[in-house]
Amino acid sequence: MYYRTHTCNEISLEDIGKKVKIAGFVETIRDLGGLVFLDIRDMYGVTQVVTSGRTEDVDFASHIPIESTVSVEGIVEKRDPETVNEKIKTGLVEIRIEKIEILGKRTKELPFEVNTNQVVREDLRLQYRFLDLRNSKLKNNLMLRANVLQYLRAQMVEQGFLEVQTPILTSSSPEGARDYLVPSRLHAGKFYALPQAPQQFKQLLMVSGIDKYFQIAPCFRDEDARADRCPGEFYQLDMEMAFATQEDVFSVMEPVIYNTFTKFSNKKVASYPFPRIPYKEAMLKYGSDKPDLRNPLFIMDLTDFFQKCTFKPFIGRKIGRAHV
Repeated sequence: MYYRTHTCNEISLEDIGKKVKIAGFVETIRDLGGLVFLDIRDMYGVTQVVTSGRTEDVDFASHIPIESTVSVEGIVEKRDPETVNEKIKTGLVEIRIEKIEILGKRTKELPFEVNTNQVVREDLRLQYRFLDLRNSKLKNNLMLRANVLQYLRAQMVEQGFLEVQTPILTSSSPEGARDYLVPSRLHAGKFYALPQAPQQFKQLLMVSGIDKYFQIAPCFRDEDARADRCPGEFYQLDMEMAFATQEDVFSVMEPVIYNTFTKFSNKKVASYPFPRIPYKEAMLKYGSDKPDLRNPLFIMDLTDFFQKCTFKPFIGRKIGRAHV
């Protein structure tokens, strides 16, 4: 309560007349000559604060560097109708400043504006990552990831799965990609490996009698980037079931996938059970064992039709065409 009594999205019309404290970054300053308006931003939202008519308050507030952190104490007031901002949750109210304290003063020029960092070159954004992550788009990405992981965990636990965190430092095992190696300080010339996937550990858990296991597992692979995978490190929902058939696994995962994408995406998601396509049919019809069913094209086998064809390139060969 020393720095804040409310976050910057909590102030509402119900708080009018109350003394409150908020803390956050100074996002914008508007000096109207005799009055200074500041937008204070934290992780949750933005609240407008305004100085009283005292000259010393106006002078102090107008010289606070943008992106400094402050704590503001004051009385909640209703905004004038002309200044209402319907774009933010607190747009109907403002705080009349009684006390403002600078907690962390920005001492250097900003390398880029926080709210426009998406148009700044990437190496500069990464160099000043602490500023980059203040941008609402990146902050929302972090919050989305956290909410998705929490939702996945809740669904798996609800179905009786035990979350087990498997080791990160392990012995090297032959899999599809090169391992990342970590030298051991205690054992000269020896190395640990980062797991490409928790495959060995989840099999060990099954043999040990853990009936249903899952984790949001980090996977490390020393390989080039792919269209659907980041290079080096990625995460996957990993699970294992004892005494289960393929259909049992489908019955667990289909609602998890459907519910997650329905909740966190505005895309249309096919209801489950999802279509079952045998491997041979997928290869013959789509030329891939993981076809994208959004693509209306599929392959038609016309080999029999061209059996009597005298065109040499077609003789003795499989012939197909794309069909919509």
